[in-house]
Amino acid sequence: MNLSKGFVLALIVALLALSILLVQPFLQYVLGAVLLAYVLYPLQIRLEAHVSPAVAALSLVSLAVAGFVAPFVVVLATVADRADRLLRDFDTDSMQIGVIESRIEELTGQEIDVASELAGSGREIGTIVFERSTQAFGTITFHLIGIALALFLVYYLLKDGDDLVDWLNQTVPLPGEIQRDLYTDINNVMWGVLFGHVFVAVVQGVVAGVGLAVTGVPNALFWTAVMIVLAMVPLVGAIPVWGGAVLYLYLTNEPLLAVGLFVYSVVVVGLTDDYLRPFAVDRYAKLNPAVILLGILGGAYAFGVMGLFFGPVVLGALKAALRVGLENWSRLGGSDAG
Repeated sequence: MNLSKGFVLALIVALLALSILLVQPFLQYVLGAVLLAYVLYPLQIRLEAHVSPAVAALSLVSLAVAGFVAPFVVVLATVADRADRLLRDFDTDSMQIGVIESRIEELTGQEIDVASELAGSGREIGTIVFERSTQAFGTITFHLIGIALALFLVYYLLKDGDDLVDWLNQTVPLPGEIQRDLYTDINNVMWGVLFGHVFVAVVQGVVAGVGLAVTGVPNALFWTAVMIVLAMVPLVGAIPVWGGAVLYLYLTNEPLLAVGLFVYSVVVVGLTDDYLRPFAVDRYAKLNPAVILLGILGGAYAFGVMGLFFGPVVLGALKAALRVGLENWSRLGGSDAG
């Protein structure tokens, strides 16, 4: 390697490291923008047959704000507000804590003051929140900037998507046929995880939340949001929440509602996981449940919330790269292949 090549490589490494430092604070929003643009890109292609790329991208960003971002922010704010009220203004009557305490004492023979324990925990959490309230303005500002950045990135990823694809085709040092094979596998993993992992989790959480609301479980909206997140984790799902709701109904002397919720959750909610998820994951992503679980947990630690989706995608992309690389190894490298 001569001096010029060494300098170029060193410059690229240095600039890449600096770029990572610049992106890292907003990594969640960048990953979210990539995911949203990926979902909307097929619509962008269709719209470009009738309008300019800029108009199509702007229309889809507006659609995303109206259909995805705004409802998500409203639901998140509602859930956060409800959770805050549960912690600060704990109402023992609405939760029938006295009934629960009596039932626990009947079953175990031990007297437990659930109300005092929960109220004490609520006061402690409230104190912590109050002490950190000075950071609230900076946190809100950061997230507003992150959302604006994400929407900005979505617009340009859609508008200049064709240029980005062409640049990748020219930059990646692989034959066109092998590139297409690799991109097809990665695309199948993306859609398989998106549908079988995210969409099914939303459906499962909402269906389970309907059962909680119908049977009168308090704060059904909050627990629905929790179940949507838990439903993204294989082998766990919404069971901890609806199982706890069944126990709550039983302890509050509602055995018929408890049995009804149990049957509904096992049969109806279970169907969404037993049929929809394997259909999507096995048909498109073709990933073992253990691999998906590893990707979810590892992705959450590595990338935060967005890692729940991108973790399995990374492992699926690795599987695709290994398959394509091994199948075409003899074709890579030209005369050096032998």
